[in-house]
Amino acid sequence: MSTEEAVLLAIENGIARITLNRPQASNTMDTTLGHALFHATLKVEADPTVRVVLLSGAGNGFSAGGDLRSFQELGDTLPTHTRELTTYLHGAVQRLAGLPAVVIAVVHGAAAGGGFSLAMGCDLVLAAESARFVMAYTKIGLAPDLGGTYYLPRLVGLRRALELALLNPVLTARQAKEYGLITEVLPDDDLVKWADALATTLAQGPAQSYAITKKLLRASGGASLESQLEAESRAISECSGTADGREGVAAFLEKRKPKFASE
Repeated sequence: MSTEEAVLLAIENGIARITLNRPQASNTMDTTLGHALFHATLKVEADPTVRVVLLSGAGNGFSAGGDLRSFQELGDTLPTHTRELTTYLHGAVQRLAGLPAVVIAVVHGAAAGGGFSLAMGCDLVLAAESARFVMAYTKIGLAPDLGGTYYLPRLVGLRRALELALLNPVLTARQAKEYGLITEVLPDDDLVKWADALATTLAQGPAQSYAITKKLLRASGGASLESQLEAESRAISECSGTADGREGVAAFLEKRKPKFASE
């Protein structure tokens, strides 16, 4: 399989669709997929028209994590391989986190190991009723990657993060929502339609406001109150001077739906 086929990328109407495309292998991650995902995020990062990213998996699931069959075949070279693989995948995770666009994980089937971590790093996570979430790393003697140890404590607290990482419970979509891991649970047949509708709505929204709000929230964990207040002051001042900011205020006062700029 070529690098281009391992991950599909389509950009239209402000929406970038990134699809993990190894359905015959449960979208497990090898260097081909890692390289392809990294390059897909580079292309999205370089495209100023992208306002929303939909990240999903082809076939029967989102991603079952690392490609353990290929890991076994590598023998003593596996440590070097995993270092290379995570270099690509972590580059992709960093770029998705830093995008001004809203990034939405659309999860069906299994999100395990790296698939779990990848989904957790997205801004919003939509899951089908049948989706299942599990860390699984320590079950096979490995350690988490793709930002799992960064995002989990921030999403669910340290105690639950330790539970998920050390005991490896398999969470249903409903349980994952109760834990605070995902945004919404949808009937299986409605997942894609609901995700598309949400992406379309967000793509028509105030892009700069979304981007700045994302940046503020993602930076808040390591900030003092004083520095965060200063960042907020600068951010709302910047937004208030934009066309979208002026339109949003005017629309609210005039009791009408705002018409935000397309760029």
